[in-house]
Amino acid sequence: MPTLHYFLFVLIGLTAGVLSGMFGIGGGLIMVPAMGFMGIDFKTATGTSLAAQLLPFSILGVIQYYKNGDVIIPGALLLVCGLFVGAFFGAKLTISLPDIVVKRAFGIFCLIISAKYLLAR
Repeated sequence: MPTLHYFLFVLIGLTAGVLSGMFGIGGGLIMVPAMGFMGIDFKTATGTSLAAQLLPFSILGVIQYYKNGDVIIPGALLLVCGLFVGAFFGAKLTISLPDIVVKRAFGIFCLIISAKYLLAR
């Protein structure tokens, strides 16, 4: 891996961590497209992003929100149940689809989320 990639991976992780802590977004929303700009194919970027998120990288952010009373523990535990099953099936589906289909689906997802927040009152 080129030396520049080491720096870019750290920069991408830092950016994803800050935005995740600020907005509660999954780091993959930042990391996957950023790795795409580095020339990494979509499926490899997705797998790398998931691997990076195996560690409890958001624990420090969670602690801050918890101290402020902004965490619904039972809700978070229920989300984990859905994420556990959903991540498995989502990965199987993504691996089975052509890259262009996955890229377009991701793009549409990002547009829908963007529109929701841009048009919010």
